[in-house]
Amino acid sequence: MDEPVLITGATGKQGGAAARALLATGTPVRALVRDPGTVPARALAEAGAALVTGDLDDPASVTAAARGARGVFSVQMPDLDDLLGDRELRHAEAIATAVREAGVAQVVHTSVSGVGELGHPGAVDAAVWGEHMAHYWRSKAAAEEALAGSGARWVTRLRPSGFMENFVPWSMYLAGGDAPRLLLALDPDLVHPFVAVADIGAAAAAAFADPDRFDGVALDLVGERLSYRQAAAALTEAWDVPFTLTESPEQARAEGLVEAFVQSHAFLDAHPRAAGPERAREFGLDPVGFAAWARRVGRPQTLRLPSAR
Repeated sequence: MDEPVLITGATGKQGGAAARALLATGTPVRALVRDPGTVPARALAEAGAALVTGDLDDPASVTAAARGARGVFSVQMPDLDDLLGDRELRHAEAIATAVREAGVAQVVHTSVSGVGELGHPGAVDAAVWGEHMAHYWRSKAAAEEALAGSGARWVTRLRPSGFMENFVPWSMYLAGGDAPRLLLALDPDLVHPFVAVADIGAAAAAAFADPDRFDGVALDLVGERLSYRQAAAALTEAWDVPFTLTESPEQARAEGLVEAFVQSHAFLDAHPRAAGPERAREFGLDPVGFAAWARRVGRPQTLRLPSAR
């Protein structure tokens, strides 16, 4: 256990959470970063991570970074500038190749809740939802399979639900970036699952600490299931700022919600996720509920009281 765990996406939300959780347990962390001089990279170094320069678009650099690591935390992001692009799968394959060539024993890969059902070919009707939506789910599933076939002895798939941190500015949910008004093109009373990013990191750390128990596991990560109206009420109480929300797709469009998010919200309404926190608790995890998370993070400074506007 003295060998480090290589964290990809280390300066992002999930990779950063995994790095912090591992460092808290005393596990050596090697953080893959494109630029070690950035503020997030320096913060990782100050927390105790060893920085290694590399880029998922440069597979050789990833393989070099993986040599001597006992495990790899794998995360990829879709290309928002090219919704039909192959970047996510290319990056997953670069990590899988690095695992194979460097002889890494364990992979913990983070994907998305629902991929087990919606990632199959034909599971998402492109004629209804657009080819980009079908491509998104196929890419997530293909990335999972690439890491599962990397040759690692132990492989764990984490499948987080919607991030609680998406309610913190800047956010696609918030009008103008910092106003306490949720722009929603979905049913505000339909229940959805959410998870705190820190709990993704905690799950990764648990998997690296007990690879046998987590081997072959596909684990949905949920802290609480609640509606967006309930979330707005919880934020109002925890942050002492009155949150409001739009009541229709037309209203959300009129107030600035971009069409891609309008469509994705409709997709969420049509494909509700039933996963709850029970499965994570079976593995000894204790994901935080929404109101407790909101109190823990505190009101962002960008969310000002109405009298201070």
